[in-house]
Amino acid sequence: MRHSGIRLALLASAIGLAASPAAADSLREALNQAYRSNPTLQAARASQRATDETVPIQKSSGRPNASATAQHIEFVQQASTSFTAPARASAVGVDLNVPLFSGGAVKNAVKAAEIRVGAGQAELRATESAIFSQVVAAYMDVLRNQAIVGLTANQVDVLTVNLQATSDRFEIGDLTRTDIAQSQSRLAVAQSDFQSAQANLIGARETYIQLVGDAPDALQPPPPLPGLPDSPMAAMEIALENNPNLIAARERADASDLDINVAGAGRLPRVSLFAGGDYTNFLGSLGSFTGAPADQTTTAAQVGVSISIPLFQGGRPAALERQAQANASAALERVIAEERDVIATVRAAYASWQAAGGIIESSLSAVAAAELSLEGVRAENTVGNRTILDILNAEQELLSARVQLVTARRNAYVAGFSLLAAMGRAEARDLGLEDEGPLYDPQANFDRVQGKWFDWDRDPAPVAQSTRTIDIPAPGAEIPATDDSQSN
Repeated sequence: MRHSGIRLALLASAIGLAASPAAADSLREALNQAYRSNPTLQAARASQRATDETVPIQKSSGRPNASATAQHIEFVQQASTSFTAPARASAVGVDLNVPLFSGGAVKNAVKAAEIRVGAGQAELRATESAIFSQVVAAYMDVLRNQAIVGLTANQVDVLTVNLQATSDRFEIGDLTRTDIAQSQSRLAVAQSDFQSAQANLIGARETYIQLVGDAPDALQPPPPLPGLPDSPMAAMEIALENNPNLIAARERADASDLDINVAGAGRLPRVSLFAGGDYTNFLGSLGSFTGAPADQTTTAAQVGVSISIPLFQGGRPAALERQAQANASAALERVIAEERDVIATVRAAYASWQAAGGIIESSLSAVAAAELSLEGVRAENTVGNRTILDILNAEQELLSARVQLVTARRNAYVAGFSLLAAMGRAEARDLGLEDEGPLYDPQANFDRVQGKWFDWDRDPAPVAQSTRTIDIPAPGAEIPATDDSQSN
């Protein structure tokens, strides 16, 4: 039976998802590019930098604050009995206020903000692993769909040859028109499956471009996944300690507990130091009773301690405290909800990973048996013991077994990576991406901004860090040529 060299290479490599050409993109390269340029991940990092600023914002409430005022007044009408009132005045004043005690509101608000920064960093880890999981799934989808396109293309070739052979045998009276119709029907279905496979491949490549920011180019088979657990219990124990979403939920619950103290501080006194100075110049317009020139400038200064003691606020502090308590209760419930979600996700991912492994083993046996069955049916057909329909059925069973094997291998890898992500072990630091360049450290930005005092301190104007995909050509359904020496 005739096949082109590329089709044979594709068929041989399809069972292993893909061949390994000399120049190809690796999963590591795809993950690294997504890590550096994915807009969702870049946006999450920018949002975390915004969260970092809540700490200096809360600290500012406990720091000294100073203000200056300046004014010029024209007294356009004076009292008829006033002979010394000035016609104009210019004044400048400076005031300084230093908070000393705020009932613990500032201290607890700062602590809560710092804890929420930690929660945000954990959520950034979760976003990172979620993007990586999507990239892995997209990568494996491209490999799987490339393999399926190769298998269905080969099936079209096989059925085309079968139809020609059936027509030749019909011409000599060996077969009937029914045999031709059956062969034509199966070829039409195979052609339809081939077109669907091509559409699925294009869709997978588009998803890859969306996530990675570049077109897939002759993707290599993925490397083995490290650190997979021996049991669902072992996986769950690791996840309960390291899952970033669960860590974030716990930290947010701790921050909500501090919010109760912040709200309750509204009932307590406020103590602060104050100082001020004023300078006024009447600009030569101040009169005098004695006739002698009056001093046209005055200065004043004052310092003191201010104590504010709330007596009644219409129930506002109590309402704020009850609100904070309710929010803290909700945060505690969200911790349990997240814990349940982590447990369910880990167990389900482990089960899917194990099931896919079992399907791979059974599919390997099914492929071997289907190949043997097809060979036997063809041999029996030559002596009249099998019909054309039997050959067509055997060929379809072999195709189904090969597609199932390719799909199972894809599912096993994606489920394994999802399991690592749920365990908190599918981030850049776990995947060794630091070898490709320095990793993003959210703590560095927090350390940079948490102690800043200067009102006029600014960062550079925002610039997008992610890459656009508008210039990437629309992908087709072509399958990259493979190196025959490496296709096995």
